Amino acid sequence: MDFDYDLIVIGAGSGGVRAARMAATYGAKVAVVEEFRVGGTCVIRGCVPKKLYVYAARFKDQFDIAESFGWQVDASFDWPTLVAAKEKEITRLEHAYTSNLEKPGVEIIRDRAVVTGPNGVKLLKDGRDLSAKCILVATGAHPFIPDIPGKELAITSNEAFDLPALPHSILIEGGGYIAVEFATIFAGLGVNTTIIYRGHCILREFDMDMRQGLEAGLIDRGIRIIYQTTIKSLAKTGDDITATFSDGVSAPFGAVMFATGRRANIEGLGLESAGVKLTDSGNILVDEYSQTSTPSIYAVGDVTGRAQLTPVAIREGWYFAETLFNNKPMKVDHSLIPTAVFSEPEIGVIGLTEGEAATHGDIDVYLAKFRPMQSTLSSRTERMVLKLITEKDEGRVLGVHILGPGAAEMIQLVAIAVSMGATKADFDRTMALHPSAAEELVTFKAPTYVYRGGERV
Repeated sequence: MDFDYDLIVIGAGSGGVRAARMAATYGAKVAVVEEFRVGGTCVIRGCVPKKLYVYAARFKDQFDIAESFGWQVDASFDWPTLVAAKEKEITRLEHAYTSNLEKPGVEIIRDRAVVTGPNGVKLLKDGRDLSAKCILVATGAHPFIPDIPGKELAITSNEAFDLPALPHSILIEGGGYIAVEFATIFAGLGVNTTIIYRGHCILREFDMDMRQGLEAGLIDRGIRIIYQTTIKSLAKTGDDITATFSDGVSAPFGAVMFATGRRANIEGLGLESAGVKLTDSGNILVDEYSQTSTPSIYAVGDVTGRAQLTPVAIREGWYFAETLFNNKPMKVDHSLIPTAVFSEPEIGVIGLTEGEAATHGDIDVYLAKFRPMQSTLSSRTERMVLKLITEKDEGRVLGVHILGPGAAEMIQLVAIAVSMGATKADFDRTMALHPSAAEELVTFKAPTYVYRGGERV
């Protein structure tokens, strides 16, 4: 049977772009259908603009300690300047992504695609029906907003980057990395910021020392945190939005943001017409090669719910192309993924938390807490935290957790060693680099405490 294309990719985010570009490089005839902008969540309204805004927010901390180093700083902030600079950069990146697709011959179709069968796609604006030997769904995910009265008054991470003006105050519901990162951004830019979370401590799946250390850092920066509470309704009150909480208390805010998770972009995609199965949580069900229940249809990235991180989507798209178009079957290992939270203080982690590792056998825990060197001339009392979790008796490193300046950069390099199966003895053989915070990881002399038989000793 003849097809219009060897591959049609629905969605031009990180995973879809990588798959399309590599498949075309291997000689496939490829089309990418995208209804918004090339680059996806990460480039347009996710990782890239978020990190740029985090940089902007961090200047406040730098100005705060500058005087202790002899500087006199009189600074002011202009929100429209930041928004315009951000837009210029993501437009540049979008053009780069587009160019990288066009160079190997990928056709970019600006439209919305709907799956019509195992090998069929319909373009809704154009009206054309297209066919392909295989279809890759890489449509990503979108922010979830609870179904409460007044929900239309709230914003999400999608809208936060392009507000017409900074609000005088903001309420952010959620306790995950998106919530704490945006709390860092808004507070750093001078907005009175409150986090409300249904749990008892932020960052539920992270190591407790990271959670408590970040909590202290956020509070130190003036961020208010309300636990075991949710928003029940929103109402417009003059220029403000009044939030009514689950405990019956109401309060006005300049803006309200939901950072309560993300859901796969599958609505109206027509997957049911091709027999594509979903998971119980509403993601596309795939096997280790990213193949769905329909053999000709594959899916990568956030829409599968495996790990909603850009590098994971890129790796899945890469391995998909290798498997189908380079006769080189490859499976992504999702077991060891370095992760960063670009809050203030910053977090970088890889491997098991202390609680998880304690269920895997006897372990040793090494823990260091100290003032970052850049704060020692100032009155800041914030602590940096480095934690190393290993099998007993200088065995394999099971987890590394860092909170403080440069945590993300450190964890990327540490991840290489951990992924290679490095042991505590391997870390000990590494010469320390002084003065640096990271040297603590290779200078631990004895465990801070241990677990034997599942019990902390």
